[in-house]
Amino acid sequence: MTKISRKIILVTGGAGFIGSNLIKKLVQDTSNRVVSLDNYFAGTRENHVAGAEYIEGHTKDIEKLIDFRPDLIYHLGEYSRVEKSFEDVEQVWDLNQTGTFAVLEFARRCGAKLVYAGSSTKFSDGGLGRDQSPYAWSKASMTELVKNYSDWFGLNYAITYFYNVYGVNERSGSMGTVVAIFKEQYQRGLPLGVVSPGTQERVFTHIDDIVDGIFLVGEKGQGDGFGIGSEDKYSILDLANLFKKEVLMLPERQGNRVQAVVDTEKTRALGWAPQRSLKENISQFRLNVKPEPAPEKRVLVFTTTFHPVSGPAEEALCELMAKMPDVHFDIITATHTKEALDVPCVTPNGTVYRVGFGGKFDKFLLPFFGVYKAVQLANKHKYLFSWSIMASYGTLPALFLRRGKLVPLLVTLADQSLSWYEILFLRLVLSQADQVHTTTWEQNQKLIPLEARMRARKSLGAGDSFANQMRFAYTTILRNLNRR
Repeated sequence: MTKISRKIILVTGGAGFIGSNLIKKLVQDTSNRVVSLDNYFAGTRENHVAGAEYIEGHTKDIEKLIDFRPDLIYHLGEYSRVEKSFEDVEQVWDLNQTGTFAVLEFARRCGAKLVYAGSSTKFSDGGLGRDQSPYAWSKASMTELVKNYSDWFGLNYAITYFYNVYGVNERSGSMGTVVAIFKEQYQRGLPLGVVSPGTQERVFTHIDDIVDGIFLVGEKGQGDGFGIGSEDKYSILDLANLFKKEVLMLPERQGNRVQAVVDTEKTRALGWAPQRSLKENISQFRLNVKPEPAPEKRVLVFTTTFHPVSGPAEEALCELMAKMPDVHFDIITATHTKEALDVPCVTPNGTVYRVGFGGKFDKFLLPFFGVYKAVQLANKHKYLFSWSIMASYGTLPALFLRRGKLVPLLVTLADQSLSWYEILFLRLVLSQADQVHTTTWEQNQKLIPLEARMRARKSLGAGDSFANQMRFAYTTILRNLNRR
């Protein structure tokens, strides 16, 4: 009788979108031992699969956490978003450079085969995509390091490249895929936010096709160049139109590549071919989902200062408003000067509600009078989300509104120095917000430790994905203003 050899398989990022689906396939062979290592930055415990073992921890600590010698390592546990990587450079380096180096060293020492999930971004725009974002560069540089480890140390490896994955366990929010974001927006009755120009192309591949491909590469693949992508190539605008829903154009964003290039020849040579259709998936989704009543294309903004008393943060807001004429912005702010009482909003799609009497103490009135005005407006309008710019006194009425009306709250911080008591105040305030964005590394360190930022926030209400999309546009504008 032939004895079946038991294979030990380690999946980093095993509680994430792709990792959890891969584990579902791996555990079907009950002779295997399948173990996940995940720090739950993007993964969730809801994605755990019966029959697999789960270890919580960072890949940079893999030597301490893994006390066995795996035969095969699927390395999926990295940072994997393009636009957001501009604000998360520290996490990108921590997960992709530091973490992947540790995984390579571990694989080298234990003699395991490593299947590395590279990024197809480096092939886009004629190869220019490699340097268009911190994420793309980090992934491209790590594919080179993996190949060098083979040349230097004889590492047994294969490198795969995924193309815009969608399907079971996909997530929206700040780390979401575009298909998942559109599905959330469709379900919540929101317009679909398409980043300009909308003609940028993507190849969309179902998660089951991805898993079939990466499994085959793990079994048979050797070396670089295993692209796993379908023949479903769409522009982002064409993708949105598949949902047959209203589209709202958003300003262009940094790092947004234009063309997609897919090469699946080596993976097909192993016997793989895509089997699923994006069009059929979305059509089935629309049959099964009844959208919620649509909110207004309206955002409620809280800011301590606004034109004519303003800085870069407020200027960036005004530029964003000008680029999004179909969205109305209700702005609650302190008056500060008597002259401001007679100053209209700088764009026609904004209404300014000033609190106070035109003095320097008006900002202290904002938490009290601002709440009154916010509740009035929230009773009258159904907002996409609320937004506190330069989190301070304006965030308090925003928090009150979030709790009372369940309006999702986005908080952004400008590049501002903070005293010790302001830091304590903001730590308390920011812990209650749905989403927080800081503009400098120093603010991240003082206000939101890396460990806390590595815990992805879940969507807490209608408008969450739309808030993310607008935040990316806003931070791009603010970044460009600070360069001038």
